[in-house]
Amino acid sequence: MRIGMALDYAGDFKQTVEALTDYEKAGLEIVFVAEAYSFDAVSQMGYIAAKTERLHIASGILPIYSRTPALLAMTAAGMDYVSGGRFVLGIGASGPQVIEGFHGVPYTAPLARTREIVEICRKVWRRERLVYEGRHYTLPLPPGQGTGLGKPLKLINHPVRERIPIVVAAIGPKNVEMTAEIAEGWEPIFYLPEKAAAVWGEALAAGKARRDPALGELDVIAQAPLAIGDDAADLIDLGRPMAALYIGGMGAKGRNFYNDLARRYGYEEEAERIQDLYLEGKKDEAAALVPRELLEKTSLIGPEGFVRDRLAALRESGVTTLNVTPIAPTREERIKLIEKVRELA
Repeated sequence: MRIGMALDYAGDFKQTVEALTDYEKAGLEIVFVAEAYSFDAVSQMGYIAAKTERLHIASGILPIYSRTPALLAMTAAGMDYVSGGRFVLGIGASGPQVIEGFHGVPYTAPLARTREIVEICRKVWRRERLVYEGRHYTLPLPPGQGTGLGKPLKLINHPVRERIPIVVAAIGPKNVEMTAEIAEGWEPIFYLPEKAAAVWGEALAAGKARRDPALGELDVIAQAPLAIGDDAADLIDLGRPMAALYIGGMGAKGRNFYNDLARRYGYEEEAERIQDLYLEGKKDEAAALVPRELLEKTSLIGPEGFVRDRLAALRESGVTTLNVTPIAPTREERIKLIEKVRELA
């Protein structure tokens, strides 16, 4: 499995980037930079590109609603250029809270928009004149919209690659099916390998049946916090607040994708209670109800034997890239964790 790491730019991002050459020597192959409603991810990724030479750099993820399809394509081409062909375009729908609350854009038709955006990006990278008629995007704008002066243009620069890898963050069955059909990679959240086939197997198979062989095998990217040691198990509880936020607070009743996933994993009662408590403002109580089994099986936290077994389960379930968050008080210890997981994987 390829070893990746998520970079948290909410902390001392520059200091983390300065250490990336040491992480690379330890076996790190790709870094992921998120974009929520803090600093934008692109400026951070450009900084990484300037400071590194071999690491692949992925957006993890850019929301599809906050940029036009052509700008997403231009951004990816620009990042691929400044990184020397090391960029991976990670995209996803995010959620209504961020898209409508922070960006002021209606959260509509995420699957259909994603498919059209992927098609448009690839046309741009091939330097075709951008003529596109979709349900959600029409380029140039048709008569009766805008000034009528729009022209079918093509990218001025010649991209480093005309096929920049696209990774889609998806957990719903229809979205996963589409991702397996059209994208180079798939990034789920709270990936539980023992239940992945039951939850996503049918959708993955349906999408792969329509997949263009030119795309190659689907890169399956699983995320997991990482800490190895006999006393590391106590760190499991550090994941409770985030799990409660996603399961309980990301969306409303009946419109929370992560709550739906917890239910599909078999935690129906817990998911309902966590959401009720979180929406009532009782965040600590909600976090306390996150099933420990869910935290353990979606993590790499524990004694070496436990971590070795979890890596085997991830590999056997089809994971090809592991996006870890090393948990340790010092940079040196975090680097050693990357070395160790590279050895075990």
